[in-house]
Order: sequence, then structure tokens, then C-alpha cells
Amino acid sequence: MSAVDSNTVAVLVERHGEHVSQPTLEALTLADSLGAPVAVWLGGSPSEEAVRTLGDHGAVQVRVVDADMRLPGVAAAALAAAGDDAEVFIVVSTFVNKEIATRLAMLTGAGVVVDAAGAEIVDGRVETTQTVFAATWNVRSRVERDRAIVGVRPNTTLAVALEDAALPAVVDVPFEVPATREAVVHVEAVPEEDGVPLAEAPVVVSGGRGTGGDYALIREFAELLGGAVGASRDATDEGWISHEHMVGQTGTTVTPALYVAAGISGAVHHRGGMQASGTIVAVNLDPDAPIFEISDFGVVGSLFDVLPQAIERIREVRGE
Repeated sequence: MSAVDSNTVAVLVERHGEHVSQPTLEALTLADSLGAPVAVWLGGSPSEEAVRTLGDHGAVQVRVVDADMRLPGVAAAALAAAGDDAEVFIVVSTFVNKEIATRLAMLTGAGVVVDAAGAEIVDGRVETTQTVFAATWNVRSRVERDRAIVGVRPNTTLAVALEDAALPAVVDVPFEVPATREAVVHVEAVPEEDGVPLAEAPVVVSGGRGTGGDYALIREFAELLGGAVGASRDATDEGWISHEHMVGQTGTTVTPALYVAAGISGAVHHRGGMQASGTIVAVNLDPDAPIFEISDFGVVGSLFDVLPQAIERIREVRGE
């Protein structure tokens, strides 16, 4: 049976506590274009508000599985159980979810594509679009298996709420935890930073060696634009900012609508993590910096001169 023969598309819910993440809503919108989305909620029970939010974005059903999402093997088995009738699975393309997708593919025999920017049904099969080789090539991939797993990047689909959406039914899915060598042996709570998570942010403002370790303007500008703070590898290696903020091939890959690189030269490592952004703005003292090669807008100058002017002008336009 091909994907087009089934109208069930299972979407793994990413959430922060009871708050459904924006990329999940984007994934549901994408799923709605492929069939009838069902949201898969792992661990605990969703609040009525969370269920309504999922329904508003296309979920016709919310399937709840009592499983620990922190264990990829268990999460993959739970997703397989919840989506036993699904021909397409969609997950947000994060490090953990890529492992879940791989294990799910092993369990179901499905074909898997990660880091997709979109998907559609073509000739009864799932076809995805992706950027590869540090975002220098755009490619299309077709899953030839009867079932498909798609890992979709955040900020690549516009989340659209449906008009007059019905409250989806909540269904508990029976699940027996499989034997696994994985175990959670220690949990240490880390205070969550204010603002939007880096991988989900529609706007990212990043600072590099040009900051000299002073991220006050970077943070102010990111907050003003409702975005997240990023950094280059040089900055994190210097200890100026934590590794969680690093954008690059070995850090976080981001695809925001707007990416501002301030004081970042644009080494290949960094470009590979942000080159697929919608609009790229660069501020650098060096007119020959590689970052200008991929920028939509470039300003040659010190970030300590340019960013205050940008902040002042934005506040002026907003009447703040």
C-alpha cells in the first residue's frame, strides 16, 4: 500500500512541559497537506489547552502513550505503536528525534529522510526537499518504501491554525515497554533560559570573535526582535558563552526567517549551520569576510557602532 492510500499521518509532539512547541504546529500543518494528522503525545496526559492547540492546527486525534521520550529506543517503539495505521510519520528534526526516527525505521521498515524543508505526495510516494552540503545544494528525495518517516526542520513550514477546528479525541494507546539496555540513571534540572529555544527561533542574532566576549548588544538585539542568541565556535571555545548557543556543523543547525551574524567571519563550520536561513544580515569590520558571500545584506563596520543604531531605529519606528 502506498502512502497516498492512507490518510493517517502521525506527528510526534515536541513540548516544553504542557506547552506545545512551535515546530510541532508547523509539522502538523505539513502533515495536514499529506493526509489526516494524528498527534502522538508521549508521557503523561495532555491538558485540554494542549489538545485544543493540536486540534486547531489539524490534529484529528491525540494519541497518548505512557512512555519515556528521553529513551530513543522506547520512544521509537511507542511511536510505532501509536502510528500502527500511519503510512507517514513526521518528527521535528532534532538530534534526539533523528535517533528516534532511525530506530523507528528499523522497527517499521520505513524509509527515512531527516532535515527536510518540506514534503509532498508525488505519484503515491513521499517526496521531500532538503538543503545539503552546508546548504549549497537543494535536492529532492523520494521515499520508495511503503511507509515514510520525515524529520522536518523548524521554521520551514508556516504553522496555520484551522478555522472552526473541532476538539480532537484523546485516545490512550496500550503499550508495553520493550526490553532495552537504555536507562535514565540521573536527572539534573537545568534552569531554562528565557526566550525562544535556538533551534526553534524565527530570528537568531549571533555574535562571534568580534564581540570580544561582550554579548550585551547581541542579547538586547535578539530580545528586541523576539529571537534567540547564537554564537560561533570561536566564541564558545573562548568560554564567552555556553556551547548550547553554538551555531554550526557540530553545534545547532538553524533555519530562521532572519539570521544576523555580528562579528562572525563566516568559516565553513559556521556557515553549514545557518546558510539555509531565509534572510541573512552580516555585520563585520572586514569587507572580505566570507560571511558577506552568502549574506542578503551586509554592513562593513563594528557591531558596537551598527547594532546600537539598529536598536535605536527599531525602537523609534515602534514608538518605544
